[in-house]
This record gives sequence, structure tokens and C-alpha cells, in this order.
Amino acid sequence: MARVKRGQTSHQKHKKLLKLAKGYRGGRSKLVKEAKQSVLHAGAYAIAGRRQRRRDMRRLWITQVNIAARNLGISYSKLIPTLKAKNILLDRKILAELAVKDHSTFQKILESVK
Repeated sequence: MARVKRGQTSHQKHKKLLKLAKGYRGGRSKLVKEAKQSVLHAGAYAIAGRRQRRRDMRRLWITQVNIAARNLGISYSKLIPTLKAKNILLDRKILAELAVKDHSTFQKILESVK
């Protein structure tokens, strides 16, 4: 049988990996083993970061709605169950946007809740 040379494939894999590790400091961007480890961890942290961003945004929306609602005389904890009971299907993101950008519409929604 003929001899099979496989250097090309692994070289391409290593180049791809090092390209992903570009900008890392020291051996993390130069050495294949360290780069592989760094890229794997970076991917895990990226996933965790995206989940954390969703949590942070939800907290921000709740805070914005709470502040705007309290200025109009109702607390957030009373507002949300009342909205559900009245079958007003607005999520926290939309409520926060209305509270910040379109205060008159937010006020009308609160009047329909009271």
C-alpha cells in the first residue's frame, strides 16, 4: 500500500484554531494545545455571557416598569398580576419600552388596570 501523508489536514485544523485564538496573550495564541483549551473555555464563557445578558435585561425592564408604575401610584408586584387578570398580554420588554419612551400610552394601560 502507498504511504498516506496527513500533515495537511492537521495543519489546516491548527491554522483554523489559531485563527480563533487570535488576540489572546502569550502561548494561548501561538501554541496549538493552549489555544485549543482557551478557545473551548472562551466558547463556554460566551454561552454563559449570553444567558447572563438575558437575565440582566429582564432585571432592567422590571426596574424601569416598577419606577414608572410607582410614579403613577401602583407597585410592580400589583401591576403584573392585575395585567394578567385583565388579559392584557404585554411582556416586560414592551412595558419597559412604553414606560421609558411613550409615557402617555403606559399611563393609559395603568388606568385600564386600576
